[in-house]
Amino acid sequence: MLQSDTVNTRLLKSLVPASVIPEDSVVSSVSLLCVSKCSGSTQLLFLRWLITMFDFIDHKEQLHALYGFFFSFLQDEKMCPYVCHLLYLLTRKESVKPFRIRKLLDLQAKMGMQSHLQALLSLYKLFCPELVTIALPGKMKTYFKNSEGPWKAAINAVRRRNQQNSPVLQPLVLGTAQPQSRKRKWNTQVIIPASSTNRNNLEEDREKKRVTLYSMDESFPVEQLQTFSQLLQNIHCLEFPSQMGSVLTNPLLLHYMNCIKDESIYLRLYYWMGQTLQEECTWCVVDNSQYEEEFKDFLETVYKAECFLQEGFSSCEEFLYKSLPLWDGFCCRPQVLRLVSWIPLSSFSEMKSQLYDPLVQLFFTSSLYFKCSVLESLKELLQNWLNWHVIHLDSESDSQAQSLNTTLSGLVNMVAELIHFVGWISTVALRLENNPTFLLYFILDFYETVCDMYLRYNLPLLIMPPAGVFYPALLSMDSVSLNQLCYIMYRYRTNLVAAKENELSKKKILQFKFSSQTYQEYNQYIVAMVGCLWTSSAFQKDTHPQGLRMDDELLKKTAVQEFKSSFNIVYHPAMMGYALLFLQQACPDDTTFNFGLIKGKRWNWYLEYLYAQGLKGLKVFIESSINRVSQASHNTAENVQV
Repeated sequence: MLQSDTVNTRLLKSLVPASVIPEDSVVSSVSLLCVSKCSGSTQLLFLRWLITMFDFIDHKEQLHALYGFFFSFLQDEKMCPYVCHLLYLLTRKESVKPFRIRKLLDLQAKMGMQSHLQALLSLYKLFCPELVTIALPGKMKTYFKNSEGPWKAAINAVRRRNQQNSPVLQPLVLGTAQPQSRKRKWNTQVIIPASSTNRNNLEEDREKKRVTLYSMDESFPVEQLQTFSQLLQNIHCLEFPSQMGSVLTNPLLLHYMNCIKDESIYLRLYYWMGQTLQEECTWCVVDNSQYEEEFKDFLETVYKAECFLQEGFSSCEEFLYKSLPLWDGFCCRPQVLRLVSWIPLSSFSEMKSQLYDPLVQLFFTSSLYFKCSVLESLKELLQNWLNWHVIHLDSESDSQAQSLNTTLSGLVNMVAELIHFVGWISTVALRLENNPTFLLYFILDFYETVCDMYLRYNLPLLIMPPAGVFYPALLSMDSVSLNQLCYIMYRYRTNLVAAKENELSKKKILQFKFSSQTYQEYNQYIVAMVGCLWTSSAFQKDTHPQGLRMDDELLKKTAVQEFKSSFNIVYHPAMMGYALLFLQQACPDDTTFNFGLIKGKRWNWYLEYLYAQGLKGLKVFIESSINRVSQASHNTAENVQV
């Protein structure tokens, strides 16, 4: 730094580490900032370099000791954003002092509400809420400017070269040595780095930093955390890494996040993840298209962390809302749809404009496989919401419930809107794709969750599938779809009967009641199913506005001789294969395949034959609904009422 500014600038832009950066060299470089040996522009470039290379520095203790030195540079308006960024990375609870808070508030009064000042104040407030009493705006999508521009391409080139030609630093992860990926910045961050100094002196450090269970003065370095017992012994004094990405692949740190609801950790992870997703997105940033495979791996890592924590990251939600309108539905498809399944509860207007509307545009214009993938993702989203409800049902004071500000009525409304949305796109998709069995399976799979929400998830809500889903399933050519529908209708009946019994016995379950429309729709559907499968009267007794009811004169024009029995369990297109195989066994001498022979005792034998073929849904439906009808000479309308 004793050379001219031009040389200094070229030197800084050429400083790209091959592995790690010794902390001593960084401290020596920092010391030159205060001896007037370099210009302001060079100091600014050095700060950007330090932020970019922060995760490559092997130790951070001496840098933490220089916290006050860096803080003094906040006076410079040009350097202030980058100094705040560096302080954000270095801040610990002991770094928060009243005089520093006053200084930040003075700067805020002078400069206005700047994102970098807000970030540092937010972190201070999380560590010491009693010291930062002012109200701060909500989370922002971007706190700091990107600092790695001059070095990004060079870092990637060096990492690729080192990965191919030389061994890389072996980090310490859960007690096992694994090669560290040097492909991209976030790939280096998802592994806790352990320098050679750390490894050589690991046992010595353990002895020096051994603390008693109730001591709060010492911190336990995360580099030494290798076993679950160590986590339990040091959970009160664990020092999280500066590189928050390392948390995503460390089960012990994820356990810590689950046990200790430390908002400072979530805030730092929110900033880091939001920044990384925004900068590395392969369909939002043109230059990133060559790194699609690496971005897929990163999204997969984030998704696995969400599954481990059983909650979605708010930064992922914001990333999806911002990037879905630009998404082509092809790039990183499995990873993106998996992240969609962990979007937390929010208002319907926000979900509609930022999630449902972009998905609809892709859904209706994409392939059958994409439609099925979206339906699977929305089913998992519904299950995650319902699981969240079950977990927090008896813990109204839970901090997560308070932060989401989600009431039971709000949850019911959000779930209802999601179900109606899926019902609508499913109806349209079946028409567009001509009722394929593959698509129908995913639609009915979604409704297998919906039909059991009252009993299984204790949510006072049941919504029947739309007619555009029910009737294609009832008239399907495939026995799997018909069997699925029978099971779904059986579970609807079980849930509705339980709700009616609770209502009649004046048991207040969550103080909600089902509307009469739900019972009416169920009864209309059940009459149609019984009329088709059992009594051969669907064309006469189906009362649904979009149902099968038709005049006999119109049916006679079809030239079908036995049109009334066209959809019973013998003649139904999905069941004729079973009927044919049954006749071959029951009447081996009959070569005419006369389905009319299946009556009387053979009818009962045929039912047992169907049950033996694995049609469990058909079995429970007949036993719960149709047998009761047969006792009254197939009088469906009166006996099927719930």
